[in-house]
Amino acid sequence: MEQTTENIQDGINTNWFYEERGERKGPASESEIVRLIEQGKLSYGASVWKKDYPEWMKVENTELKSYLFNTTPPPLTGDHVNNTIVWILAFAPLIGLMLEYFVAGAVTGNQFDAQVGVSNGGYWFITLGLNIALGYFDENRLRKAGHDTSKFKGFAWLVPVYLFQRAKALKQNYAYFVVWIICFIVMLSA
Repeated sequence: MEQTTENIQDGINTNWFYEERGERKGPASESEIVRLIEQGKLSYGASVWKKDYPEWMKVENTELKSYLFNTTPPPLTGDHVNNTIVWILAFAPLIGLMLEYFVAGAVTGNQFDAQVGVSNGGYWFITLGLNIALGYFDENRLRKAGHDTSKFKGFAWLVPVYLFQRAKALKQNYAYFVVWIICFIVMLSA
């Protein structure tokens, strides 16, 4: 967005900048920023900056927050987000291992061949698929709770990174991240 005469005539600081998908955008007038908020392109968690700010700030921590209240409610806090899926995901390495044995037993017809198939890594894709599916399902639930998941959406397939970033973003403890790591180590040693 280039600075135009219209921006200068706004009478308000025209040097607003905002972050969009990791890129700095602007300058933009306050009315342009308000329009982006009203269109839902900027919401809670979005970073903005103008000349008087020492650093980038979340839009809800600026004078623009009143415009947010007119458009969308804030995201649910970590206390109000349902963590059922993320806890299933935390135990997914072990659940996946059990599913591998079940599928291997159903395919081979006997316990010994099932153990050999799982031990040789013939069914690893079951655990991987379970982890990825649960990660994407949980990320989708966070988005529906109003959280901007674009910063870690691409990591839903890389479960430990996703769990760490999720706990950090929701200001929760890292227990489900630690449980996943422990379950993964146990799965590898089984």
